[in-house]
Amino acid sequence: MEARGKLVYGLYRAATRMASPLMYALVQWRRLRGLEHPSRWPERFGHPSSPRPPGPLLWFHAVSLGEGLMAIPVIKHCVRQHPDFHVLMTTTTISAFEVIKDQLPDGVIYQLSPLDSPTIVDKILGYWKPIAVFLMESELWPNLVISAANEGSTLQAVRFQLLNASPNVIHFAGDLKYAVGDFNVLGKDAMKINDLQLQLTNRPVWIAASIHEGEEKVMLWVHKELIMSYPDLVMILVTRHPQHGQRLALALNKQGLNVSLRSRRDKISSSTSVYVVDTLGELRTLYRFTKIAVIGGSFLPGLAGHNVSEAAAAGCAVLTGPHVGHFSHMLAKMSLAASSSVLQVGNKFELLEALKKLLSDANFLDACCMASKHAFSIVSNGVVERVWELVDTIVLEKAKGRLEEH
Repeated sequence: MEARGKLVYGLYRAATRMASPLMYALVQWRRLRGLEHPSRWPERFGHPSSPRPPGPLLWFHAVSLGEGLMAIPVIKHCVRQHPDFHVLMTTTTISAFEVIKDQLPDGVIYQLSPLDSPTIVDKILGYWKPIAVFLMESELWPNLVISAANEGSTLQAVRFQLLNASPNVIHFAGDLKYAVGDFNVLGKDAMKINDLQLQLTNRPVWIAASIHEGEEKVMLWVHKELIMSYPDLVMILVTRHPQHGQRLALALNKQGLNVSLRSRRDKISSSTSVYVVDTLGELRTLYRFTKIAVIGGSFLPGLAGHNVSEAAAAGCAVLTGPHVGHFSHMLAKMSLAASSSVLQVGNKFELLEALKKLLSDANFLDACCMASKHAFSIVSNGVVERVWELVDTIVLEKAKGRLEEH
């Protein structure tokens, strides 16, 4: 690490060490607001709630639900390829914790991630002693990365990026966002699917997914225009944050619109026009209820899109707005695989016309659904295997060599 980098990291390490009391107060404040796990919050300070099993251990870390879901296919592949390795999975948000805990393979240890304080990080590394640490995100946690690197247990590409290494030592095997189509529907979730499917029988449906604050105005305007021609039409509106969905349902009910709210377990009646989903972790399941999915986070300036491959994996006709940020690469790849796999519209008027065509032309709708499914199969093919091959050859071979030396 160059001198300036050492200086900056030294200042960061000292600042985070001094801020430890403030970190404790912050976590307690978040716990009182329901933003931290009520009983497992001590894990955030390096107090594990599970014993460390003997043998080599790999640590997969993600911040939120999206990154955590991307880690699951890699973890499953790891468990199949190396049953003698133990796996530790950590996430930061409680929403990710509640969803992911039921999706991990048996035997995987799941903890809340430690705060990036040198004392906490050193404690957690000393307890778990991972031979490799995999950061499933673009954010970097300096204390974790540098401390793990000093222990010889970090993923090489992450350390090299932090230290500004030359590109020839950084490898890219594929985008794990394409791997999220692989998930299990558990027994209790299957019952929910069947129940909701019965409530939507013989009703045309479209889903507005991952809707940010302000985008609901676009979706509601479009839906009101559509129900003039399709009075039985139901919009499943999935808000990005649960509180947004609850406020929205209350406001729409006051306006006289018949709205059902998922967290209240409201039934979808014959007069329900909008079904507001204010729960987390159900989006991939909900895509199974409709052939038409509009992906939010893309209809207002300043937004940067969301992962469209989940809807494509479910075989939906996929639409998105103009503001897609770095997801433009995903759209380009899918469009190259099948030109009508993702329909990108420029504004609410174009969205309305696209939805009218999909609802009125069954052949066009089926063609778009087939195109999205085909494009997803093309872009996702082998991505987990390629990523794991890179991990196995570059990281684990070196780690296993160090273990043999000791």
